[in-house]
Amino acid sequence: MPAPAPPGRRARDLGIVFDGIPGALNAITDLHDVHVGLATVVRDAPVQVRTGVTAIVPHASTGTLVPWWAGVHAFNGNGEMTGTHWIRDAGWCCGPICITSTHSVGVVHHAAVRWMIERHRADFEAVHLWAMPVVAETYDGVLSDILGQHVTEAHARAALDAAAPGPVAEGNVGGGTGMICYDFKGGTGTASRRVSTAGVDGHVAALVQANHGTRDWLTVAGVPVGRNLRDGAIRGAERGSIIVVLGTDLPLLPHQLARVARRAAIGIGRGGTPGGSNSGDLFLCFGTANRIALPQHGAPTWTLTALNDEHFDPVYAAAVQAVEEAVINAMLAAADTPTWRPRGGVVRAIDPDALCAVLRAHGRMAS
Repeated sequence: MPAPAPPGRRARDLGIVFDGIPGALNAITDLHDVHVGLATVVRDAPVQVRTGVTAIVPHASTGTLVPWWAGVHAFNGNGEMTGTHWIRDAGWCCGPICITSTHSVGVVHHAAVRWMIERHRADFEAVHLWAMPVVAETYDGVLSDILGQHVTEAHARAALDAAAPGPVAEGNVGGGTGMICYDFKGGTGTASRRVSTAGVDGHVAALVQANHGTRDWLTVAGVPVGRNLRDGAIRGAERGSIIVVLGTDLPLLPHQLARVARRAAIGIGRGGTPGGSNSGDLFLCFGTANRIALPQHGAPTWTLTALNDEHFDPVYAAAVQAVEEAVINAMLAAADTPTWRPRGGVVRAIDPDALCAVLRAHGRMAS
């Protein structure tokens, strides 16, 4: 099972004020039967390796392949997320969602396909079924020997096999191991929000692989803290990306999920980024409601329930809030990491005491 984040190192534990009410875990695993697994690869010789794989598995405990509805959005397209053409056409996908290093998309995709076939062989043998998992990436070449392509099929399988409910580890873990965010150590982060609208209750949750932004842009809870925390900045231009995976148990149709996915742009924007030209800002929102059988096995018609568009504002707000907080959680859980290119430097984790001091001066702390 994924280990919980270190106590006191999540934003709300420190008393940072964010809008909205989180779910019980304040994580994407607040969604029923959504599991998360992580494989973290750390080596110091003969080269420095700081990389890994994050796996999100909707409908994880079912004995058969179950589609999940989805929508996608590319805010800035300098990156990769597989399977999105089909999601745009069909509005659904099935199997895992994995996040890794830029040069490891292929091996993780291969591993995820094999994992799906082995786990659901009966489905694949019954009809001419194909596997098209989602695999996304961000660049970890500053902190890791990305050219060595150190993520293996075994690492991807380990993340998938480890997928479980419960608290989700954050910071230097999984695909986020080698990431940098606003010139601080970045990585994996998650958050969730409870939503109640028109008598319908549910959650909107986010998991991010945060590798974006420059120091001067960093804004936390509405305060431009990056301008006050200048020590240790190593780069002056955007050189990274962010993957946002949103999920919800509210009954939404694919075109509605695509609209929710677009709101991730506002969520990362609250952190200060305008979406730099070198950044791959790619977003997916999946929905677990309206569960159906695989179309190849299913009935000739579908009967779906959907939330009326007139009641969507709380859903959009929840998506924005969850993404904003997930990025800060990723940074607060991270640890100092030496650089690989150039060698000899260190990317520091954000100092929670210094951050809280700036926020306290602006009245953005709970106490």
